[in-house]
Amino acid sequence: MSATSASTEKPNKKQALSASSASGYDIYKRLASYSLKHWKYLIFAIIGLIIAGITVPMFTIYLQPLLDGTFTEKDPNIIKWAPFALLGIFLLRGIGSFMSSYCMEWVARSVVKEIRSELFTRLLRLPVSYYDKNNSGQLVTRLIFHVEQVSLAATRGLNVLVQDSVIVLGSIAVMLYLSFKLTLIVLFVAPIIAILISYISKRFRKLSNQIQEQVGEVTQISHETIAATREIRIFDGIEYESKRFEAVNESNHLSYMKRVITERVSMPVVQFIMAIALAVIVYFATHGDLIETFTAGSFTSFMMAMVALLDPVKRLTQINATLQSGIAAGESIFSLLDETPEKDTGTKVVENTLGNFEFNDVLFRYNEDTDTVLKKINFSVKSGEKIALVGQSGSGKTTLVNLLPRFYDGFEGSISLDGIPINEIKLQNLREQFAYVGQDVTIFNDNVRNNIAYGNMRSASVEQIKAAAEAAFALDFIEKLPQGFDTQVGENGTLLSGGQKQRIAIARAILSDAPILILDEATSALDTKSERHIQEALERLSEGRTSFIIAHRLSTIEKADKILMMEAGEIIESGSHKALLKKKGAYHKLYQLQFEQE
Repeated sequence: MSATSASTEKPNKKQALSASSASGYDIYKRLASYSLKHWKYLIFAIIGLIIAGITVPMFTIYLQPLLDGTFTEKDPNIIKWAPFALLGIFLLRGIGSFMSSYCMEWVARSVVKEIRSELFTRLLRLPVSYYDKNNSGQLVTRLIFHVEQVSLAATRGLNVLVQDSVIVLGSIAVMLYLSFKLTLIVLFVAPIIAILISYISKRFRKLSNQIQEQVGEVTQISHETIAATREIRIFDGIEYESKRFEAVNESNHLSYMKRVITERVSMPVVQFIMAIALAVIVYFATHGDLIETFTAGSFTSFMMAMVALLDPVKRLTQINATLQSGIAAGESIFSLLDETPEKDTGTKVVENTLGNFEFNDVLFRYNEDTDTVLKKINFSVKSGEKIALVGQSGSGKTTLVNLLPRFYDGFEGSISLDGIPINEIKLQNLREQFAYVGQDVTIFNDNVRNNIAYGNMRSASVEQIKAAAEAAFALDFIEKLPQGFDTQVGENGTLLSGGQKQRIAIARAILSDAPILILDEATSALDTKSERHIQEALERLSEGRTSFIIAHRLSTIEKADKILMMEAGEIIESGSHKALLKKKGAYHKLYQLQFEQE
């Protein structure tokens, strides 16, 4: 097995360049594919857009007979039907607008729901190494803010493409019908506008990328500040955090204003170019032979058809900002969706696990650019043994136990469970064999019951949950809570003390009844009295189960069957507590140091 798995490798420069240079068209095409899944609603939306769009040239051509037939020729038939024709045009427009707006909004929200679900599912299935390299603020921003930007790009672009195309083509058709020569003047301006829009598109996309990165930074700093509110006050970090947030907030503000300037300047510039064309048309239409070919009604229809082109052009420059924001957000979202999920190379299923482990020449580094974290680890564990790992911070203890449930897959050598290499066991099946309690306890924003009976333990009975809580010495304080087991504990258990959270996490591990335990500083947040009770509970729990215990306080592991003393990623001593003390080596020095401190 290679030292680094595909899921943890950094992309090479060629791959990164390819990803960053993805064309806006390709990204938008991928975004549009989400909308196309809801093709029935899209068909109705497109029909509505065509109906609403075609009423614009219908109204412009309607002006010719209205003006000439009523005010000039005073035709009684035209005078009779003119009001009804006008009502028919606007009724048709209202029906088309409702059909398109409702159906398109349904598609837009469906796209948001689908992409957000895909992102959340991918986040759940990405390898742990991905979270080591990416901050939570950026990930939350992609899930919330970027998805909204994408939904606008995936649907509003279609509005412009269909409705405005119908308006443009219809208006040009009216203009060609009324005057071929004057229409050529309008078409001459089109390439100039196209070049201007192309420049605006590139600038919008660049600014949109900057804005989205800055929103991620704002989210990250906000999250850190809320989570570390006590540390900020204790260490007088309010001014520092305010300045840090203000710097990012100001950058975000400036980027937004640059985009606003680009958007607001581009619209009047485009309109002024169109106005120049309009002025030229008025000049030529009122001079020479052309003035003889126009009636008041036909000239008004021609001018209205040309004016009708201004709104689609204006919307195009306005929607361009939304499209480029969506495309920039799409780049960010698809880079996450395209991340390789956690690989499950296992094909075997283990049942009635005994908990025998064998480590053979295990070597591990997080990626090719980092130093080796574990070096030639060799030891064996018999079923039901308690294995304690001790050593200074950074010695590799937590990394070693993280390899057992395959939180990290890229290691050399082999680790076997009951004689089967762990990479050959199906991932979910392998992890079902473990219960875990870490020093950083995770308590979900839910009630106490659901925090204990979490995941595949949701079907546990009330009696089983209470028994687990009692075994973890948590039942007394739980029953004193306002709603007992139904008490909502708040985000990350804010209503609970550190020791209470730790005991709920231990109750969760007890309820799982897994054959293998991983206890990473499981009693670190407990007072001496509570720790003694928990140690008794853990000792009863570990009977007949293989246990891996990481501890800094050596007094908590004296009864371990085997203690592994680690240093710089290597096992430098191994044996029972008494044997290692007699050896008078590194473990003995560490024990003496702690004994003197106590």
